[in-house]
Amino acid sequence: MEALEGLLTGFQIAFSFHGILFVLIGVVVGTLIGMIPGLGPITAIAVMIPVIYGMDPTLALLMMAGVYYGAAYGGAASSILLNAPGVSEAVATTFDGYPMAQQGKAGKALAIAAISSFVGGTVGVILLTFFAPTLAKVAVSFGPPEYFMLMLMGLTAISSLSEGSTIRALISATVGFMFATIGIDAQTGTPRFTFDSPHLTEGIDFLVVALGLFALAEVCSLILNRKERLTDQKNIGSLHLTKKELHEMKGPMGRQSILGFLIGVLPGAGGTIASFLGYLTEKRIAKNSDEFGKGSVKGVAAPETANNGSSTGAFVPLLSLGIPGSGTTAVMLGALIVLGIQPGPMLYQQHPDVFWGVIASMYIGNIFLLILNLPLIPYISKILKIPRPLLISLVIVFCIIGVYGISFNTFDLYLLLGFGVLGYLMRLVSFPAAPFILAFILGGMMEQSLRQSLTISNGSLMIFATRPVALTILILSILSLLFPYFQNRWQKRNRIRQGL
Repeated sequence: MEALEGLLTGFQIAFSFHGILFVLIGVVVGTLIGMIPGLGPITAIAVMIPVIYGMDPTLALLMMAGVYYGAAYGGAASSILLNAPGVSEAVATTFDGYPMAQQGKAGKALAIAAISSFVGGTVGVILLTFFAPTLAKVAVSFGPPEYFMLMLMGLTAISSLSEGSTIRALISATVGFMFATIGIDAQTGTPRFTFDSPHLTEGIDFLVVALGLFALAEVCSLILNRKERLTDQKNIGSLHLTKKELHEMKGPMGRQSILGFLIGVLPGAGGTIASFLGYLTEKRIAKNSDEFGKGSVKGVAAPETANNGSSTGAFVPLLSLGIPGSGTTAVMLGALIVLGIQPGPMLYQQHPDVFWGVIASMYIGNIFLLILNLPLIPYISKILKIPRPLLISLVIVFCIIGVYGISFNTFDLYLLLGFGVLGYLMRLVSFPAAPFILAFILGGMMEQSLRQSLTISNGSLMIFATRPVALTILILSILSLLFPYFQNRWQKRNRIRQGL
């Protein structure tokens, strides 16, 4: 009852004229920013801090929250249409979203992403409303060993991202780890693999790797195979989803809304891990897992649902404990402190208008995003009707602006070109890029968690076996790694029986 009373108070704030206006501004700005490769919610919220200075804290947080989950919606557009994920959370959407666009189903892919995002965000808000305090306590119980095992489980599932060869997937992930170690060692301050180049001391930015391996590699493929006809790619297709497609979406949306939210609750986990685990989970339990990577409806619905569920879950540690659950909420934490609000256990009592106002605004914001995104799909999809030479040029320009706009360093442009060539060569020899990018994203966090765990245990690896949660995740990781082997043996036996 207390939660419902608080929610009613929040709706009074969110349904006011200023509340609706600021939520609308936030979701529109967030959606537009999410569509542009190179920009993301972190940049948008950081830029907004001077703008919101002196504003009412509740309205300011309403707008920033709208930018946050609005960007999660918008990130699917460039991933599906151009194979250019602008943020790490949108990488998993490219696996099946872009193949759907190539098959002339761009409209359906964007519609699936919009509906899945709405469901993931809405379910996440409902869970946030009733379980925020309880889940905050669970999140605090997760230490470095649990985080390391959680990320290890994500990596052991990379065999699902391989196109027929687990060994190639593991090699790809290993190379991704190698690139993740470039830069200054966070613990010792020692340069690693920088080759005395000052440009590499800060490491390699995710955007350089993602746009190179996916967008520029696709550009190389289009240029070198320009004689091939893409008859369906310019056909946007219908937005109407059949009953069969809607039925296929139900399972992933239901499961990944909860999984994404729970992962978002864990400080530092974020939407990237949620989207990858959501995709991998659905691929593992699917009866026809071979459809994934070729334009599967479930392959688009799962990461988009998990990503948006995670965005909502990240507010649990922020509002309840004052601990940022992601990079974006870390910036939001700073913005709240600037406004004179200290998130934490006392926020619920001292500023109930802020706590419940934000939660109530998410219900409205998700509806706004669905209403805004579905009618805009035909216009967004028209990017595919651009002539191929011009489209290739635009993708290259977007990549260059996105990379250079972050660092203002021409060296990153050379790295972008290098990763583009590497991505194309990986395609030629059938090495999947997904394990590479996943290992690159998780590499730094895994290393830090491992070091912290060994520091706590004085160098003993038994810490992973003596903590129940860490041990459970470790067992799941081993089963995940061995699953393809037993699956192949089971399929061979079935084929032999059928032959007999």
